Amino acid sequence: MPDGYAHIEDLDFAAFDVPGCTRCGGVLKPDVVFFGESVPRELVQDAARSLESADAMLVLGSSLMVYSGFRFCEWAAKSGKPIAAVNMGKTRADALLALKIEAPCSAVLEELIEALDAGFARQHGNAVEQALDFRHRRE
Repeated sequence: MPDGYAHIEDLDFAAFDVPGCTRCGGVLKPDVVFFGESVPRELVQDAARSLESADAMLVLGSSLMVYSGFRFCEWAAKSGKPIAAVNMGKTRADALLALKIEAPCSAVLEELIEALDAGFARQHGNAVEQALDFRHRRE
């Protein structure tokens, strides 16, 4: 059963053009799950197995208003795993979160990478500094 119950206000989609496949004439779409579609069972099972082996859960940039994402927070909470979220605004899982950062994901992730790079470099010395320097020269 699809879980996409997002309410879209009275928008006119009459002019929306869905591209067709030039070979078969079918609907051309990316390999994603749209609102109203069911998430493939094997994908849910793979994600559930990953969550089982994880120590914690991190949610990035999702309101979790659709159950297909929120259920993982429910499962993590039932397992006693801490959940952290980086999101602008309310999420459906706010009551389950151990940590919430209300900021743009890109800014938070950039700061996290810098902190991890610096901490790792302090811990492992010159070899890491050389590797980081090499990585930045390649970019």
